[in-house]
Amino acid sequence: MDVFQLRDKVIGDYASYVSSFVEIRDRRIRALVDEEVGQGFLWPDPLVQVNPSFEPGEPLSELVDSGVLHPECLKIFASKDQEGNLGEPFRLHRHQVEAIQAARAGENYVLTTGTGSGKSLSYIVPIVDHVLRNGTGKGIQAIVVYPMNALANSQEGELEKFLCRGYPQGKPPVTFARYTGQEDSEKRNEIVKSAPDILLTNYVMLELVLTRVWDRKLVKQAQGLRFLVFDELHTYRGRQGSDVSLLIRRVREACRAERLLHIGTSATLASGGSWTDQQKEVSRVATDIFGAPVKPEFTIGETLRRVTPFRSPDDEGFLAALRDRIRGDLPPPGSYAEVTADPLYSWIESNLGVAEEVGTGRLIRCQPRALSGEGGAAATLSAATGVEEEACELALRRALLLGNMVKSPAGKPAFAFRLHQFVSKGEAVYASLEAEDNRHITLQGQQFVPGYKQQKILLPLAFCRECGQEYYTVRRTTDPQGRVVYSNRALSDRQENDDGKPGFLYFNSKRPWPTAGEQVIQRIPEAWVDHSGDSPKVGKNFKDRLPTQVFLDGLGREGQGGFRAHYLSAPFRFCLTCGVSYGARQSSDFGKLATLGSEGRSTATTILSLSSVRVLRRDEELEPHARKLLSFTDNRQDASLQAGHFNDFVEISLIRSALLKAVAGAGEEGLRHDNLTRRVFEALDLPLELYAFNPQVEFAQREATDRALRAALGYYLYRDLRRGWRITSPNLEQCGLLTIDYLSLGSFAPPKALEGAARTGRCPRDSAPDPQRCLPGTA
Repeated sequence: MDVFQLRDKVIGDYASYVSSFVEIRDRRIRALVDEEVGQGFLWPDPLVQVNPSFEPGEPLSELVDSGVLHPECLKIFASKDQEGNLGEPFRLHRHQVEAIQAARAGENYVLTTGTGSGKSLSYIVPIVDHVLRNGTGKGIQAIVVYPMNALANSQEGELEKFLCRGYPQGKPPVTFARYTGQEDSEKRNEIVKSAPDILLTNYVMLELVLTRVWDRKLVKQAQGLRFLVFDELHTYRGRQGSDVSLLIRRVREACRAERLLHIGTSATLASGGSWTDQQKEVSRVATDIFGAPVKPEFTIGETLRRVTPFRSPDDEGFLAALRDRIRGDLPPPGSYAEVTADPLYSWIESNLGVAEEVGTGRLIRCQPRALSGEGGAAATLSAATGVEEEACELALRRALLLGNMVKSPAGKPAFAFRLHQFVSKGEAVYASLEAEDNRHITLQGQQFVPGYKQQKILLPLAFCRECGQEYYTVRRTTDPQGRVVYSNRALSDRQENDDGKPGFLYFNSKRPWPTAGEQVIQRIPEAWVDHSGDSPKVGKNFKDRLPTQVFLDGLGREGQGGFRAHYLSAPFRFCLTCGVSYGARQSSDFGKLATLGSEGRSTATTILSLSSVRVLRRDEELEPHARKLLSFTDNRQDASLQAGHFNDFVEISLIRSALLKAVAGAGEEGLRHDNLTRRVFEALDLPLELYAFNPQVEFAQREATDRALRAALGYYLYRDLRRGWRITSPNLEQCGLLTIDYLSLGSFAPPKALEGAARTGRCPRDSAPDPQRCLPGTA
């Protein structure tokens, strides 16, 4: 598949979603937001990095012949099919062999290599070799600790391939088990009763093993523990790092592990400086964590190699061939040998794959970089060859996609590469305290307008979710001189404290807030008007909630300038432009006002994931097992939250799609309340096995089952139409895909009541704040 098209489609879907629920009235602000978002302000150009090739180590047969590995390792660490038929033994990388040799020498070590470098084999092979020599069934000989259960689950699957395939069922040469808290009581009892040779766990469960009474037998069976491995060592930092460091010392003491080997793996533990400097730093950090010495020479890094010949960027012959290749005068390669000899792939490997470390000549990975834009790979290639940048970018994209399809003799892609796409959360639009046509607008968070000798403060804006009117979100404070000053605050910050009171500043030159009493009555919510006297007036309980006129200077100081605005205290009660109002129970301003970051992390992840899966499912070139998305998060709480959010989003989307289909199928007559649920049920057309406890039900039982689903469906349909409970997922009515009409509404509701509903957003029989819902024919 074309990963670049996948990226463009996913980002396009996300951009459409993010921009769909932020309404902005001001044309200048809308134009700036559209321009910045279109240029990738929230999602910059993707970064590309070619996966490097690794220097091979000695074959397994040589390691066995020299006594470094047990002979059975040739059978265990070999390619196998599902039936366990043996293929060729693995050819390990140089850094994997160095790790095996370090373990054989009894040295603590840390393997710090990049993703996809086979770090797990660097400790699995020595552990298996040790058990083969020492004998299986002698208690726990190795504990491997993972920061996430997903990694432990994945490693369990890999161990099953190595140690179970090709051996009689239930009789692997080395036993292993996962003990992470996911197991049922029967499995836990089995592990405690008969401990495996290798225990896969996480640091929280390892802590519990040391403290729980019923796990003491596991500790007894781990006496003389030989290996303690911490995968992804870089994740243990700060207070958690201190906890893990103390845990390691307690494990060593509890297991009486006098010959314990400490092993750590990580993609990044140090950066900057030469490789020698990094080895010293990693050695220092690992020694502190383990409480046992890790020599600098046993900080093992990856050893890379080129697959294409190095060509000097000053070689005119190389540059000429490169020009011909980009312009299409030379045919693209079709085999692995042609790829490795191609001048464009040589340039790609030098600029996106590997580079020489300054001072040592050691090959290291190139930093990921964008293909397009200023400083991108296409611009660099264009500067070197003189070919147009657009042609260079197109040639690079085609070459990367082709290199990923051409296979090496080992069956791997000749030039596999990664595409890194970062998506940032928008925070706010910032503006100065000036008229609409003159104020400074930016999406870059900063305190003052840049470039002015006389400072002007920048304040964040939030937008009415109904009409898009902008409001400065401020905190009203008093400076040491006793002057009232307005400073910036986040929309979610509604805490009133010694630093001041939260509120909003309103400015609209075309629709300013009036000063005359009658005009004020026409603009405030109907519920705020007292009709008990001869003429309507503001209710006494609402007078202190009216906007207050203030005059400000460029620094937000009250009474110091000529900028006329109106201050409203938080929470936001009604919009001064469109009149939509909110009840006292709606204390959160998130449902009333929007910022660029309104989508939230969970929603953003769900939208990006859903778009990716949809694109993958439509790609017929991919195998069914490849049309999947793997998502990682920092902890199990976030994972649980995200899983629930995703399932809920899909459920609501499914119900809404069925409702839209049912309404569209009904034609201009629409659907009445009494047949709505049945028609939506028919449009949904779910297979019986998806909602019936017993998919085999028939006759009356089938009807009862369907009736139960229709009852639940009817509840969800009307619950979803309740306005405002899904801020980032407005319902079909809010999106303009569905209209609800009330029969005979115009016959019994006075015209003035409808006018008031349109102005205040409240229908006499409906509490939803929507100015359109009570108008005949459109409500």
